[in-house]
Amino acid sequence: MAKKLIEPEQKALEINLDEKIYGTFAEIGAGQEVARHFFQVGAAAGTIAKTMSAYDKIYSDRIYGVEASGRYVCESRLYKMLDHEYDLLEERLGSSRMETNFFAFADTVSAINYRRTNIGHGWLGIRFQLEPGSKPNDLVIHARLRDKNSSLQQSAIGILGVNMLYACYHYQDNYELFIQSLLDNLEGRVDIDMIRLNGPQFDHLDNRLLSLSLVKNGLTNVAMFDKSGRNIHASEFLYKKNILVVRGSYRPATLVNMDMLKTSGRQFTAEPDVDASKYFQLTEITLDNLKLDGELSEQDFLDRATVLGELGQTVIVSNCESYPKLIRYFSDFKPPKLGIVLGVRVLLDIINQNYYQHNDGSLLHAFGELFTKSVKLYIYPALQEGSSEVMSSRNMPVPDGIKHLYQHLLENGQIEDIRNAQTDILHIYSKDVLRMLRADEKGWEKMVTPKVAQMVKDKCLFGFPCARMEFEY
Repeated sequence: MAKKLIEPEQKALEINLDEKIYGTFAEIGAGQEVARHFFQVGAAAGTIAKTMSAYDKIYSDRIYGVEASGRYVCESRLYKMLDHEYDLLEERLGSSRMETNFFAFADTVSAINYRRTNIGHGWLGIRFQLEPGSKPNDLVIHARLRDKNSSLQQSAIGILGVNMLYACYHYQDNYELFIQSLLDNLEGRVDIDMIRLNGPQFDHLDNRLLSLSLVKNGLTNVAMFDKSGRNIHASEFLYKKNILVVRGSYRPATLVNMDMLKTSGRQFTAEPDVDASKYFQLTEITLDNLKLDGELSEQDFLDRATVLGELGQTVIVSNCESYPKLIRYFSDFKPPKLGIVLGVRVLLDIINQNYYQHNDGSLLHAFGELFTKSVKLYIYPALQEGSSEVMSSRNMPVPDGIKHLYQHLLENGQIEDIRNAQTDILHIYSKDVLRMLRADEKGWEKMVTPKVAQMVKDKCLFGFPCARMEFEY
């Protein structure tokens, strides 16, 4: 099904004219912009049972309960709104509208203020039925608003809400179209950096693919999910935390990857300015790495994500090949310290690329974006090419024209080698393990942990040729 661009007015009218769709709107923080679209196009009586907005915090608390965090624009608030409004809808109308697909739309939004000292963002959700009398499904998203004034951001929320409701009832069988349609008529105005789509009609859908789709389709640069595969948003657990990001291919996770995760985490949390009780480690897979073989394979992505999840890792999938891009994303969450773990060859590539592609002025600017006060690079060693000698940040071949600047970064502690790395396993490369396991060649199991080897075999990951059972008749 090819996606066509439909104006929000047409979407709202189509929903209003569908006699089987009926529900409520509860909106906090950016006007009642979503409901307004349905009222303005006409025939709203066929869709809307109730609209409301509890702006006063006391009123809101009396309706939805008190938030332990004291915040109102948060995930838990949205779910409380959905619970309350959908239950009320079914209680009051369930017996009188037996042939209706009910929905409850809710949002809690913080639009940009007059002084522009905050970031416009919000949580939006829909609890909806696709079959009368069935258990409902949930669509929940987090959106970041890019417009520069409050009225434009309110307008964007209105369009986004219409897009969400329309997608639930028209694109539920095609998640790629579903994702793409959310930003219809909103290009450049909104980022969507978290999405969940759960319920009886979506039990077949792996939500990790939705995270991948957000990044792949340009709705965000970063999306993430926890070890259970549940899509999550950084604002709910990374705010003012010390963050360590370990980028890799994890195809599969080798002994080197595991050592990198362990030693970097130990070194980062031992830093005098890092509170270990407020520390979070993330494993990152980039879109570019997922496309190394040409076309992006969803199964390859899920195989990597499955292994990392079983190893207890929170995974981020990103379109941030440039590290400054990743740093800017995390800066919104005000981490006291951000650590980035790199292989020494990657560091050398970054330095060479910046040195040979920039003049002196832009070179300093490029390095300034990477080496900010709160950012530190932790460098994992590698073997010198064609040699058994270990290369580190201290002995790698830096271009002469940048040696003084590079030495300054070393002396200031913004680049630091990972201590106690297992140099006896540096001969292990993911690409070799991948080739060997696909060919069922002996020896690859020793290059990964026993747990990873067992997962690969039990779940036939990464193209491992699982033995086929033979049946006698």
